[in-house]
Amino acid sequence: MKGQKRGDRDRKEVRRGYKAQLRNLQIRLVSLQRQLIANNLQILVLFEGRDAAGKDGTIKRIVQHLSPRETRVVALGKPSDRDTASWYFQRWVPHLPSEGEMVLFNRSWYNRAGVERVMGYCTDREYRRFMVSVVPFEQMLVNSGIQILKYYLDIDRGEQERRLEDRRRDPLKQWKVSPVDEVALAHWDEYSQARNEMFARSHTEQVPWTVVRANNKKQARLNVIRHLLRAVACPESGHHAEKPDPAIVFPYDGRELLSGRIAP
Repeated sequence: MKGQKRGDRDRKEVRRGYKAQLRNLQIRLVSLQRQLIANNLQILVLFEGRDAAGKDGTIKRIVQHLSPRETRVVALGKPSDRDTASWYFQRWVPHLPSEGEMVLFNRSWYNRAGVERVMGYCTDREYRRFMVSVVPFEQMLVNSGIQILKYYLDIDRGEQERRLEDRRRDPLKQWKVSPVDEVALAHWDEYSQARNEMFARSHTEQVPWTVVRANNKKQARLNVIRHLLRAVACPESGHHAEKPDPAIVFPYDGRELLSGRIAP
C-alpha cells in the first residue's frame, strides 16, 4: 500500500513538472507571436510522422494560447475530384501564411511521399513528379519570405501498436480511427522505406527535416516547442529559449537510419 501511494505521488510530481514546463514554454510562444506580428513574418510548420505519433497533441499544445487571428491549423481531408485534376500543390497554396501569421500543417504535401505512395493512392508517375518538384517548390516559398519548419514525429512499432489499440478502445478517440490506421502496422516496412526516400530527397540545408523521437508524448511536445522557439528567425526569438534535448529532437542524418536512432 505504501509503495502504491509513493508511486501515485511520483506520478503526480511528474505531471506537475510537465505542466509547469509546458506553461513556461507556452508563455514564450505568446511572446514569439508578438514578434512575428510586429515583424510581419510568415511561419509555416509542417508535421509529418507515423500514424498515432502524436501530431495532434503536439500541435494542440503549440496553439493552445496563441491568438486565433494570427494562428491557423490546416488538416486537409481527402482530395476532391477538382483537387486531383489540378496542380498537386494547388490545394495547399491558399492556406499558406500571410504576413504576421503562423500556420501549422497537420500532414502536408508530403502525403504523396507517405500515405499516397504506400497505399497506392497515387501513380508512380505522380510520385516521381512530386519528388522532383517538392524541393524547388519549397525553395520558391522560402525565397518569397516564408520560413518553413519540417518535423517528423518518429515512434517505434510497438508504441504505434499500443496507441492504435488505445484509439480503438477509447470512445473519445473514435474520430481518429481510419481505414489507413487499420493497415498501418501491416505496412510498417513500406512506410519506413517511403520515409527514408522522402528524407533523402527533400532534406536540404535551407529547408531541413527535424526528427522527433516521440515514444514519450510529453517529452516530444516540450522539445518540439523548445526547438521551434530557437529555430524561428526573428529578433530575440530564441535568445532566452531552452535548448531542446538532442536525444529527442535532432536534424535528419542518413547515418541515424543505421544507428537505430530513427525507428527501422
